[in-house]
Amino acid sequence: MIINPILPGFHSDPSAIRADGRYVVATSTFEWFPGVSLHTSADLRTWQPIGAALDRPEQLDLRGVPDSGGVWAPALSYHDGLYWLVYSIVRTMTGAYKDLDNYLVTATDPAGPWSDPVHLNCSGFDPSLFHAADGRRYLVNLNWDHRADRFSFGGILLQEYDHERRELVGNPDLIYTSEELMEGSHLFEHDGWFYLMLAEGGTGYHHGIRLARSRNLHGPYETDPSPLLTSRDDPRAVIHKAGHGQLVTTADGEHYLVHLGARPVMGRTGLRSPLGRETFLQRVIWDDDGWLRLADGGHHPYADVPAPRAAPQPAPQPRDQAFRGPEWVSLRGPAQADLSSRPGWLRLRGRESLDSLFHQSLLACRLTSLTCMAEVTVDADPQRFTEMAGLVVYYNTTGYHYLAVTHHEDRGRVVGVISKSPAGTIEHVWRPAGAGPLRLHAEVDGLRLVLSVDDDRWEVDLDALSDEIGPPLRFTGTMIGVCVQDLARRRFTADFTGFSLTGAPR
Repeated sequence: MIINPILPGFHSDPSAIRADGRYVVATSTFEWFPGVSLHTSADLRTWQPIGAALDRPEQLDLRGVPDSGGVWAPALSYHDGLYWLVYSIVRTMTGAYKDLDNYLVTATDPAGPWSDPVHLNCSGFDPSLFHAADGRRYLVNLNWDHRADRFSFGGILLQEYDHERRELVGNPDLIYTSEELMEGSHLFEHDGWFYLMLAEGGTGYHHGIRLARSRNLHGPYETDPSPLLTSRDDPRAVIHKAGHGQLVTTADGEHYLVHLGARPVMGRTGLRSPLGRETFLQRVIWDDDGWLRLADGGHHPYADVPAPRAAPQPAPQPRDQAFRGPEWVSLRGPAQADLSSRPGWLRLRGRESLDSLFHQSLLACRLTSLTCMAEVTVDADPQRFTEMAGLVVYYNTTGYHYLAVTHHEDRGRVVGVISKSPAGTIEHVWRPAGAGPLRLHAEVDGLRLVLSVDDDRWEVDLDALSDEIGPPLRFTGTMIGVCVQDLARRRFTADFTGFSLTGAPR
């Protein structure tokens, strides 16, 4: 069986293909660097991270993008011996406007290197690429309408792409419209029909997947009267927000749907999803009317689904590569981490605050379970209150808990917790910290979070580190890692070692 989610923790907007005898999944990374997380599998059950497509600063500049802006909805395809990846960079996401750019990169191997980006257009997010049987290529993306008297979903656009010229050619055609918001469009061909797979109803609890089809590439497209996948009508569902998917076909002709979903838990005032939106798989079949349906019936996502007939692969072995592996990411650009000046330690130089949209010194990995323990040793000697270092549980600039060591003019070195939520910032009690390295702890039990150093403990919660809290359009997930700030001189450094994250795998 395939045990869902196949990628636990913040892995949203999945796009999956089969090529070169393996499966590849790309997921959104938003403001995190490097951009577009990639995983591979031989059997759809066990997945290995292989890095990211946008791993060079010249490929990806995210300085100043808002929380949950940046890299949206990558779409993978494989044709003519190349892996093709299109994606959006979103720079404005509130109000009437969506300032964004759509790009294309290619590679002969998903592990890279990937090419420098080719700019495509700016008309709307969630692009994908369709490779037609006649050798022509087409870009599909949402048409965003900012006008006050219009529905913001202005339909789906189709425009030819010329790879020799590295540009779109001709004029875009409006091939599909709807009174419902339809995003994440993927175009594919089956049995003489052109199908659009569409993410329906926004990204929250009304999310779903619906198909439309036409005998002509340019339309008109008829809409499937039934959703392919949604949990909007099942408040008891284990997997909520199910939507934004892509079809992948095995070598034996079996069909699977990769999609996003969330596993919320009850918070103080409602459901909370601190793990963010994760990646799931469903088995699908074609029905007699030529529409895709879940193989086991209905339209609600299943927690476990039968695996394809391919031989199962051994589970990936855990790796002891703290701060080095592909799971480690930084905010809006490289962390400039130094792993060589002190063997066995990570050194970070302090930059801007945890509220900054530009230059942070933060290195983190995804929280994949609500039952886990993280630990790290920090060696830091701050001499000013503007110098801080420690362990952070971070959602975005409006949601985090920071177990920090800093300096107080009268008390010397102190340790405490800074908590940020959309309601504001709270500094919990600061306590004296003796000389030498400190072992910092974070224990997660549901939404309860206990941060500790020796016998000092601070209990907080993850209620504000969730998709459902605060400003609209929160799309990421909770991360855990280390960070350093120097708000006065940008000189202060701190060293970290012995990071571990243990607990239930899901």
